[in-house]
Amino acid sequence: MIHRNLRDFIGVLRAEKQLVEITAPVDPNLELAEIHRRVIDEEGPALLFTNVKGSSFPVVTNLFGTSRRVDLAFGPRPEQFMRRILAAKDTLIPPTPKALWNERDLLFGLAKVGTKTVSPAEAPVLQVCDRVSPMSKLPVLTSWQEDGGPFVTLPLVYTEHPEGGDHNLGMYRMQVYDGNTTGMHWQIHKGGGFHYHEAEKRGEALPVTVFLGGPPALIASAIAPAPEHLPELLLTSLILGQKLPVTADPHGKHKLVAEAEFAICGTVPPHIRRPEGPFGDHYGYYSLTHDFPVFNVSHVWHRKDAIYPATIVGKPRQEDYYMGEFLQRLLSPAFPLVMPGVKELWTYAETGFHALAAAIVRESYSREALGTAFRILGEGQLTLTKFLILTDQAVDLENFPTLLEAVLERADLRQDLFIFSNTSHDTLDYTGHKLNHGSKALLLGVGDPVRSLPRAYTGGELPEIDDVQVYCGGCLVIAGASYEEEPELAKRVVEHSADRLREWPLVVLVDDADVARGQTAFLWTVFTRFNPASDIYAESRVSRHHVGYEPPLVIDARMKPGYPEELFPREDIVKLVDQRWMEYFPRS
Repeated sequence: MIHRNLRDFIGVLRAEKQLVEITAPVDPNLELAEIHRRVIDEEGPALLFTNVKGSSFPVVTNLFGTSRRVDLAFGPRPEQFMRRILAAKDTLIPPTPKALWNERDLLFGLAKVGTKTVSPAEAPVLQVCDRVSPMSKLPVLTSWQEDGGPFVTLPLVYTEHPEGGDHNLGMYRMQVYDGNTTGMHWQIHKGGGFHYHEAEKRGEALPVTVFLGGPPALIASAIAPAPEHLPELLLTSLILGQKLPVTADPHGKHKLVAEAEFAICGTVPPHIRRPEGPFGDHYGYYSLTHDFPVFNVSHVWHRKDAIYPATIVGKPRQEDYYMGEFLQRLLSPAFPLVMPGVKELWTYAETGFHALAAAIVRESYSREALGTAFRILGEGQLTLTKFLILTDQAVDLENFPTLLEAVLERADLRQDLFIFSNTSHDTLDYTGHKLNHGSKALLLGVGDPVRSLPRAYTGGELPEIDDVQVYCGGCLVIAGASYEEEPELAKRVVEHSADRLREWPLVVLVDDADVARGQTAFLWTVFTRFNPASDIYAESRVSRHHVGYEPPLVIDARMKPGYPEELFPREDIVKLVDQRWMEYFPRS
């Protein structure tokens, strides 16, 4: 089923009993977010809040908070169509009349990809234009108590290169300062930020249009880890299976998505920055206050009965987990085309995506996987990967313990672990020594096994360690004093217990060893709390300028001074939602 707009999708969710309407008055400041978090924890329905304090617009959240709703949003056709496109390269090159005829349905489908201009009468987004403090009328949410203010959390930010041609559609959070001004959180790897950089060099303001709502495909395209030069509106059309309707803005530079709920129009001036944040983000911590560009809003177009879409981010799993699953399945068939040698690739939502990636690669000659690793680390958003794991084994990458065991069986730490200092970090990752700076690690596990992995710890007590648990074969999780109490503890584990732990290639030091009991807790805790160059310990020696390591490899993944605070809801808001729960969800 094709969803032309947000309300089409909401109608399907209602019919499938995947949506609950909340008519009780709800405060967009903290209360609404707490309701959302509890529902998504239970894999509950999408939520339509029709009585939001301070605004006449209803709010819809949790649209994509289960795999079932993602399937309802997109269905199997986009993935099938993508596989057909990639398979066709083998039959259409060279293009013979017979091959063209055999692929005629595919070519007909491709002919429907793109945009089409419709008249203002066919564009519901043009029904109302608000020029008087328009941002103050939107039900913008404050999700966490330490947030710097209300944030637009599902903005689809459209920009064009100042010299014409390329466009970008990305999702960059927007802190609302007042009725006509917001922040623009362009991180270092974002396409919109590249456009702004070019405009700023020319001393020009960059025109920006922010869409809210529209087809679910538009939302997916904005967050998709697509190759850098794949236009997002083209991807939207591909997912839709038809051309995307757009219309001219009578008061602005960009064409507008005709079926959007809102179009926020304005400019980002050059050389102006304003403090933005803190913000409770999808890493599960507060990203701190930093200076970012400023978006000056001139006018807002919207439907006369517009619905405001929002999401809440925080500790995984949240909505972005389920959208990430779909987008990776959709785009993964293209990776071998873009990066020869890559068979499958996966980034882990449980770590905030950029902190950990893994791939199944070809190893047709010695160390081919190493060259493929460099190719991965040079591709688009993957350049910000902090820890990359590669194997040539046919494993399920989504099942991290299975992947890790395959790699630990095969990794010779004397030659298969590489740590690169002084590299870029994701803006939201604070484990490095300063903003946007950190390090990377690369671990290879290819070929035949070099060891058998232990699956039970029988080594007895370890000095200064209070708890020992097994995460998977070859990986031990240990806990002792906090980093503030004993910052050298990981180093001393290597010095005093390496011989006892020699059969365990990987040992992870954490604050609470119970994280070993599940994939989500393990990945989130470990990979959001260490910087490879400063938090990996092992016996090592240098040979021919290469550092070789001896097991065990000890990762210090404890919380450290300077890390942002972990996200927890405010107690009085928790109590308020407890008390009002039956108002939100009265028994029928």
